[in-house]
Order: sequence, then C-alpha cells, then structure tokens
Amino acid sequence: MAGLVEIAGTPAEALPPSIQATLKRQAPAATMLGQKIIAIDAEKGAARIAYDAGENLQNRFGALHGGMIAAIMDDVMAIAAGLSLQWGEISPTLEMKTSFLAMAKPGRLMAEAAVLRRGKSVIFIEGRLEDADGRLIATASATASVTPMKK
Repeated sequence: MAGLVEIAGTPAEALPPSIQATLKRQAPAATMLGQKIIAIDAEKGAARIAYDAGENLQNRFGALHGGMIAAIMDDVMAIAAGLSLQWGEISPTLEMKTSFLAMAKPGRLMAEAAVLRRGKSVIFIEGRLEDADGRLIATASATASVTPMKK
C-alpha cells in the first residue's frame, strides 16, 4: 500500500492517538497473535502489521487454526478503522467475512487493511494476509460501527 509511514523511528507524539494507545498498552489478544505494527497511513486509514504466529495458534494438524486467522484479520482491520476515529470513539465489528485461500504455518505473517469508506456511524474495511513467502493466505472484509466508548 503506497503512502504507508513506517512506525519504527517515528516519534510517538507524531503518531495518531489510537496508535499511541495501542503501542502503550497492547491488548492481550494482540499479544497472543504476535502483533507488531509496521506502518500506517492515517489519512487513508491503512495499516500494515506483522504477526509472529506461534505454535499456540495451531490446529491439531499443524496449520494455523482458521479462527486464529480470522482473529488476525479482525485485528488488522480494527487498527485500520481506528485511524479514522476521534478520541473517545471505538469501532466494534458488526460483521466480518473471511476467505481462507491457503493453509498457513506458524511464523511471520504480514497483514494489510484499509478503510474503504467511513460514514457517520459505519466503517467499511478490507484486509489481506500473506505468509513470509508472499503467498496470499486470506482476505477479509468487515463493517464496523462508530460508537462512543463507554466509561
């Protein structure tokens, strides 16, 4: 995705508040998935994230469990959607479709997502996931709600 700005080396105060908060206190699920934010484009609502998928995400056959791949897709699309939010807003996923195109093994995966359209109360997002060899593992699309965070 053209226009992505690398996170490494960017001063924290120059990052959008949603990314600052994510880096300051990573969600337990993101930690389990091995999330590492690589690059963002706040204007376009786009993100590139690496996932170091461990053996704890495998099914009994040694492949990554489909639910874990869906969780990765939900995670990367949530980061992209979060770039379009104001402070105090959240974007819970209303629906998501994941297409599983190839089996993935534990290791480094690269996910990208971008906001297709941001409305007043709804965000439409698409994402893709590749393995370390650049093989397309999955694609996904989601609709998220724009809502104030409850105190």
